[in-house]
Amino acid sequence: MEKNTLFSQRIRLRHLHTFVAVAQQGTLGRAAETLNLSQPALSKTLNELEQLTGTRLFERGRLGAQLTLTGEQFLIHAVRVLDALNHAALSLSHRDGQTADVVRVGALPTAALGILPLAIGQFHASQSGVTLQVATMNNTMLLAGLKSGEIDLGIGRMSDPELMTGLSYELLFLESLKLVVRPDHPLLAGTVTLSQIMEWPVVVSPKGTVPRQNAETLLASQGCKLPTTCIETLSASLSRQLTVDYHYVWFVPSGAVKEDLRQGTLRALPVETQGAGEPIGILTRVDSPLSHGALSLLACIRKSMPA
Repeated sequence: MEKNTLFSQRIRLRHLHTFVAVAQQGTLGRAAETLNLSQPALSKTLNELEQLTGTRLFERGRLGAQLTLTGEQFLIHAVRVLDALNHAALSLSHRDGQTADVVRVGALPTAALGILPLAIGQFHASQSGVTLQVATMNNTMLLAGLKSGEIDLGIGRMSDPELMTGLSYELLFLESLKLVVRPDHPLLAGTVTLSQIMEWPVVVSPKGTVPRQNAETLLASQGCKLPTTCIETLSASLSRQLTVDYHYVWFVPSGAVKEDLRQGTLRALPVETQGAGEPIGILTRVDSPLSHGALSLLACIRKSMPA
């Protein structure tokens, strides 16, 4: 039996759901929690998929599960299949002849918190009859979602040239790393060092993400490491709430907290970070024209950017 035929006959949706969850979460443990599975069960399903494909889709190591180049290519197709099934389910719930203008947006969690609220507010002040579907995801998932047609536009980062094929990128701003705390945090009482900061509970992005890499680079430059009690999460809203309500130190891209810093809800610690910042921009498909609603949203995103 030919390999492709065997693959088509034996592949199951659970394989795709497991693969996409691991790609999105970055570790088998977090993916297992997302799918409500035990980690051994998830590992078994992932091993089955790699046996079916005949190649490794992830490199597993100290930093979690990183997609191989083949895995990144397979992710595009896996997302496309799952998205097609979702659209099929949605079509069954709509009456014949019923249409709606839907704009599907994918954004990095911190970018969604820092950019989209103002842009969406402006958009709905001038547009009616348009539904916005906003999903937060890591950059790998965002690029795959664009290429598969799952999302119409993205707010994210540039990537390696082979992953940017077929996509266009428009720079919005440079995003630096901030260490922020609540206004009455004891660390604001005087001079502060990174070693002192590491004595407090910390909130950081998961391993494998750019903000996490930037945080670890900053700490390593002064001989520091993250405490074992740190909170790792992609959820910007959870990170923000922990920092506002408790004495956590949040390592966060600046765009996500610009309004909190302006209003005084959060304060930045006087710690010098490295580099000019990470470029954040608009990502779209080159070969797929945007709808009127998507173009209007893009105009609002550009308008919401500081001059």
